Amino acid sequence: MDHQDRSGGSAGPAILAVPWECPEHLVLTAAEFAAAMDLHLVCAFVDPASYLVEWAGSPELPGASLDPAVNDEAAYPSRELLGRLQEILARAEDVSWSFRVLNGAVAPALMRLADSLGASMFIVGGRRPGILSRFERVLEGSVAEALEHSQRRPVLVVPAVGH
Repeated sequence: MDHQDRSGGSAGPAILAVPWECPEHLVLTAAEFAAAMDLHLVCAFVDPASYLVEWAGSPELPGASLDPAVNDEAAYPSRELLGRLQEILARAEDVSWSFRVLNGAVAPALMRLADSLGASMFIVGGRRPGILSRFERVLEGSVAEALEHSQRRPVLVVPAVGH
């Protein structure tokens, strides 16, 4: 859903990978950068409640979800996140933005979106401090590293506040 009328520049949009925590610093930095570059900002959240069948690898297989039932409880995180984005981006000037909810593994979902939109770049948050974040990186890997090694678009990594 679009939240501003301005269409942005002629280059493809910048995709912001929005984590559930939705750090204000990350969102405002991405908005300022997109506005300065005259790019539309697509705020993309990969929903952890649903997962696409991506490991099959066959192009003949449909992108079916393992949890295809739509319910209000599953939509809750994205509604909360959209509200938080609207609150933060209301303070940003001259930025055209929209919100997308994706499914599947984070990096591949972001790459599919970038391909479909002809995106010019990604903006992601840097490493968060703490043992839990370190454990998540060991289990799931770094989204920034996966994007850097798997596709051709530039990846702007915004350091966490205090780093």
